[in-house]
Amino acid sequence: MNKSISTEKLARRQAISPEGLSQWTDEDLLDRYTCVGDPKAFGVLVHRYERELYSYLRRYLGDAAMAEDAFQGTFLQIHLKSSQFEPGRKFRPWLYTIATNQAIDAQRRNKRHRMVSLDRRQKGESEQDLGSLSELLVSREAGPAKEADAEERRRWIRDAVRALPDPLKGAVNLVYYQGLKYREAAEALKVPVGTVKSRLHTAITKLNEAWKTAEPSGDR
Repeated sequence: MNKSISTEKLARRQAISPEGLSQWTDEDLLDRYTCVGDPKAFGVLVHRYERELYSYLRRYLGDAAMAEDAFQGTFLQIHLKSSQFEPGRKFRPWLYTIATNQAIDAQRRNKRHRMVSLDRRQKGESEQDLGSLSELLVSREAGPAKEADAEERRRWIRDAVRALPDPLKGAVNLVYYQGLKYREAAEALKVPVGTVKSRLHTAITKLNEAWKTAEPSGDR
């Protein structure tokens, strides 16, 4: 038994290239960073979530500089708290828990929420991330939409989501935009799964009502 453990620990300390580490799971990468302090393992984690997490924070905060600060703060906390990660837990929900807390802290520090244009898309951000939400918001009887109308609708949805109360906005961002499962979103937000579902239902109801109010009568 002791020999087996020693062999395993020795294997963890062996040098591994970033290409080799890229095949590892998130949890194994964090474990290697915690046990061995391998900066390459940490770098692979940062690279793996760089675009996805920044996009989430950018959307949540509506400000590029604040999103960048929150992104850096998130991985600083991952570094500081890596030894507190519980075995058997999934890394991604934990990452979003920390990122969401960093975003909330950034908002508190900023006190005044700046309303910024959401027209500029982040490089690499998918157009498809609005698909399911847009389908929920727009009536099937609205008729075929031209590309210009579709783009205007996307901008409207982004603004409307940002205007939601933080608990509702957090649920929408994690489930619809980041693709987390209800259970993962619940873990990230530290609430029961039923609360996530309830917040999503409330958010969609509010967005639907806002859409019906904003939509020109001639388009109905």
